[in-house]
Order: sequence, then C-alpha cells, then structure tokens
Amino acid sequence: MKVNYNYIKIIVLVLFVGFLYAFSNHRNRTRKVSEPNIEFQGENKLFITEATVSKLLIQNQQPVSDQPKDIIDLNELEIALKSNPMIKKAEVFMSVNGELSAEIEQKRPIARVNTNASYYIDDEGQFMPLSTNYAARVPLVTGNIKKNDLETVYQFAKAVDEDEFLKKYVIEIHQNSDRTIDFKIRKSDFTVHLGTLNQLEKKINNFKAFYQKALKDKILDKYKRVNLKFDKQVICTKA
Repeated sequence: MKVNYNYIKIIVLVLFVGFLYAFSNHRNRTRKVSEPNIEFQGENKLFITEATVSKLLIQNQQPVSDQPKDIIDLNELEIALKSNPMIKKAEVFMSVNGELSAEIEQKRPIARVNTNASYYIDDEGQFMPLSTNYAARVPLVTGNIKKNDLETVYQFAKAVDEDEFLKKYVIEIHQNSDRTIDFKIRKSDFTVHLGTLNQLEKKINNFKAFYQKALKDKILDKYKRVNLKFDKQVICTKA
C-alpha cells in the first residue's frame, strides 16, 4: 500500500495551524489589562484628575488593570465614567494586546450658583458640582434659584458666555422671585435690571451703547440702577 505523504503533510499542517490559533486565542483572552491610559480632550482639563478617572474604571468591583482582557466590558466602563457629574463625554478603547485607553471630555461651567447650595451650571444648562482641584472664573448666580429649574438663568448665562463684552464684565447674575434678571458688572456699583429675556439681544445692545457712552463721559459711578426692561430705551436712576 502506497502512502500519500502529501495528505499527511496537509493534515499535520492543518493541526499545527489549529494549535497555533487556539494557543493564540487562549493567550489573548487571558492577557492582563495594562494600567489605563487616560487622555483629556478639549480645553477643560482642570476639574477632574487622572486618579479620579482611574477609580471609576472598575470591573467586578476591582480595578481593570491586571484583570483578564476577555472579562472587560467597555460599555460598562463608559457608563461608569459618564455617571460622574464632572464628565461630559467618555469613550473607552482596548487594543489587541490589552492596552486600555479612556478619552475624557470634562464639562465646561458658565456660571456658579451661590445660594444655599453651591454648584456650577455647565454650557448645556446642566448641574455640575464644584471641584476641589480648580475654581472657574465665571459669573456668580444669586437670588431665587432652584436646581431643577435653571432655564432662565442658563439662557442669560449662555448669552454672557457667548458675548465677548459681557463675558469680560458681568460678574453676578441675580434671579428675582418673579423670574426677572438683574446683573452686576466689574468695577461698577450699579445694578442692571434686565427684566425678562424677551428682546434679549436688543437689550444687550442697548446696554453696550449706554456703557460706552457713560464710560466716555466718566459718569458710570453716578448711577445706582440701570433699567433695560424697555427694549427701546435705557432708564437710569442716579445714586
């Protein structure tokens, strides 16, 4: 009987390749996860630290590092990161050799509520806690404020944040009991009564024109109250 060595070679080769695949697959599944590589995206990198992010990267009640790669649930890790009120966005990746990376975008505060409770309002109108690492230089919010009803204050704070002039000068935003808005500006003692947010852009332009004229005439310190309630005029009360 003649033996076909070509068939034997093919069978041996198939078995060898299968062994290598199984070995590689087993080795890949049991590979340990490395220390996470944490990258902060965007300009805000001050409110939460790498150490805090690392503590959120938990699987089976243990840090992900040194755990087998195949038990790591990336979606679960992303959910854990996004649960932190300082974090706006989070994405977690893992390479084939077990290197774990997390990309973090922190929230950006545009105002700081300073009433019975202190916290930030972020650029999407959401609650953001204060940070022990950094204090943002944003306008203070005072008055009749409720954490679950920030819309009016947020809309004006957003207008301030998006306007170069207002962002430079507005230091305090006050919401009255009737939900009208007052604000104060840097290096001036008078209060500006904005009223409602109706015709907001026009009211802001009226205030800018008043401020530039009063600054030029050196009479800013003569006023106690500036009323923008009426969109066609600025009414000033002298001190």
